[in-house]
Amino acid sequence: MSRLAGFPISQKWPAQNPDILQLYSFPTPNGVKVSIALEEMGIPYEAHKVTLSDADVKSPEFLSLNPNNKIPAIVDPDGPDGVAIGLFESGAILIYLAEKSGKLIGKTATDKAKIIQWLMFQMGGLGPMFGQLGFFYKFAGSDIKDPRPRDRYIGEAKRLLSVLEQEMDGKDWIAGDYSIADIAIAPWLRSLDFYGARDVLGWENHPNLVAYLDRFLARPAVQTGLVTPPRD
Repeated sequence: MSRLAGFPISQKWPAQNPDILQLYSFPTPNGVKVSIALEEMGIPYEAHKVTLSDADVKSPEFLSLNPNNKIPAIVDPDGPDGVAIGLFESGAILIYLAEKSGKLIGKTATDKAKIIQWLMFQMGGLGPMFGQLGFFYKFAGSDIKDPRPRDRYIGEAKRLLSVLEQEMDGKDWIAGDYSIADIAIAPWLRSLDFYGARDVLGWENHPNLVAYLDRFLARPAVQTGLVTPPRD
């Protein structure tokens, strides 16, 4: 019997190879974190496109894996205790994959602590604030006449960019060597272009971040991960 048999999600998105890790995702800033990490770490996986429509993320099959109805999520048939494991929350998945592969999480306990620190910075600050910026600047919230929500998130996004710009002075990567922290942060910096918010945030006035994002996007694994699974 397949190790995926206990996961109803495999009924809606059947595995071609049930012996390798299954990724359920869509190419959003959070979604591409996991596909990029898998590419960088060389972990065999199979990607399934889960759109953001209710028909997918609110389906019983997807909710059986992530009751919070958000991508990405994974099922690893080769779990840490000899049994398959399902996980959601992109940050938790990044830590799991780094520990599984022994890659991109530093060489020492101090390295690991610093990497997780910046991963949490993205999870608790950069991602939520930039996501709200996108809503109020580009999407439905942009029609709200009251300027205070939009101004609040523009201001907070500027503050977070300033934090990162200062931290990246003289660095190639946020926590020393390239790590899962960079894989978490950089896709959200890239999202500012999609939101059309670079000018309002003064993106070009952050030369350390401009170079950082260019450096990240030049990596072959990143280029593959950004389009896995394909949007169309």
